[in-house]
Amino acid sequence: MAYYLYRWTYKDPAIQAMRETPQDRPAQLRKAVEAFDGKLHQFFYALGKYDGIAVVEFPDNESCAACSLTLTGAGANAALTTTVLLSPDEGYRAMQKANATTSG
Repeated sequence: MAYYLYRWTYKDPAIQAMRETPQDRPAQLRKAVEAFDGKLHQFFYALGKYDGIAVVEFPDNESCAACSLTLTGAGANAALTTTVLLSPDEGYRAMQKANATTSG
């Protein structure tokens, strides 16, 4: 399983709807992630460039991409970005591989 960082901004109508009727947005994201055999590890609302961030886990890139497409297609987000995350062990192995590899 691989980890990913989702960052999003809500469209104004979605923010207005949340203000008028508070919603359990983490539960909604969890439902979407689990539909693609993923797991929601963390969900945070944010101040600044993004309205929220989440750390999610999926069995493969295709599952993550499918979930991202579904979330984008739902229409509540003005933007959704996905970043692949490496565990400390994966990062260390990448450093080792870079050190052992010579390039042209």
